[in-house]
Amino acid sequence: MTRKLSFSSILSRISRYSYRTTMADATNEQTPTLSSTPMKVVILNHYYAPDVASSGHLLFELAEELARLGADVQVVTSRPSYGPPESWQECPRREMKNGVDTLRMNVTRFNKDSIIGRLVNIVSFLVPLTFFHVLPKRKGKVFLYTTNPPFLGFVGGFSSFLFRHNYAVLLHDAYPDIAVWLGKIKKNGFIDRFWHWCNKFMYNRAKQIIVLSEAAKELVIKHYDTDPERIHIIPNWADPEDLKPMEKKDCTFAKEHDLVEPFTLLYSGNLGLYYKFDMILDAAEQLKDENFKLVFTGAGGQRDALEQQIKERNLTNTLLFGYTPQEKFNDALGSCDCLMVSIAEGIDGISFPSKLYTCLSIGKPIVAFSAPESELRTKVEGNNVGYWVALDDPDGLVACVREMMANPEKAKAMGERARILLETEYSIEASGGKYFEVLKLTDSGV
Repeated sequence: MTRKLSFSSILSRISRYSYRTTMADATNEQTPTLSSTPMKVVILNHYYAPDVASSGHLLFELAEELARLGADVQVVTSRPSYGPPESWQECPRREMKNGVDTLRMNVTRFNKDSIIGRLVNIVSFLVPLTFFHVLPKRKGKVFLYTTNPPFLGFVGGFSSFLFRHNYAVLLHDAYPDIAVWLGKIKKNGFIDRFWHWCNKFMYNRAKQIIVLSEAAKELVIKHYDTDPERIHIIPNWADPEDLKPMEKKDCTFAKEHDLVEPFTLLYSGNLGLYYKFDMILDAAEQLKDENFKLVFTGAGGQRDALEQQIKERNLTNTLLFGYTPQEKFNDALGSCDCLMVSIAEGIDGISFPSKLYTCLSIGKPIVAFSAPESELRTKVEGNNVGYWVALDDPDGLVACVREMMANPEKAKAMGERARILLETEYSIEASGGKYFEVLKLTDSGV
């Protein structure tokens, strides 16, 4: 249940959490092991494993890879709060594991569907982060700021304005562009212009910038007049040891939900506001009388509407589940014949679906939904690991499904190529080494 907030209760809550964080730090702060050479890296992000946010799991793997490569790594984050409360796992406030020192701050966890609740959560994270973990502890370290929350990198710009502060920015989702695209704020309005000014301050004071795609690099250059030499394209990844191909007949999830025999199309992840699911449901409606199942797993702003649509259309061939626990994730993804990845029209450069790499790891063919010029289409079609379908083309999706049902060996070969592509180009080893080099540049002040 979402709690109602007054202005006084907001201030009280932030003060209490900030005080608790400060006292815990004073009590639990540990002296790091002295070393003459390791680069000291601090990764900052609101969400981190075991939270269900994909960015949190990517950063978890990145932190351990940087430590393996020889860096002294600390992560400053918050306790799990991304998904629905039932997905929040209890975890140590501070732990050292595989060379990574992780500190989870106590922050508010109000319902993110409320704008006020979301803002309070962000403020309760940024205030103690800035004054207790950045400003007094910046010397001799290189900081990696992510864009979660969107204002996080501004802490780096603010700190570098006051003192010497070597930091890099990792752009996952571009704000305010997403908010404008969703219609939450007015294009060229005061909030939009002020937010862009803050971003320009953040990017142009950063030593280096990391983006996920060529379109994102172009966006940063165009909007913020940033030096292209400081912008590095490093794709996301999936761990080939963590997620492996599985036969559907061997998957518990498939057996529990009668998915072994019918051809199963799976979408797993964020059911957010900038995804379009109507077209997928239109295709499921056309396939009602065929040996076919459509499965959604996840949560997000469209989940309730999606559930309502399934009921209203009487789509008995369509199933909707919540987030899959991490320990059952591989089994659930393996319980299908084909995986779906989508990116909305007009959002290239603003965001890129990291679930693409997860899907490649599973070794199943992929159906990509995007605008014709999208990089997602290029990666899927160009490597012959699946099919591309336009965002408004349910007939095209139906045709792809029927082709895979009629030619299972062709679909299997696509899946095998997907796994090889992941292992050769989109592994943590490939991307982690690139991050390490960029952070070395950041540390040197170049």
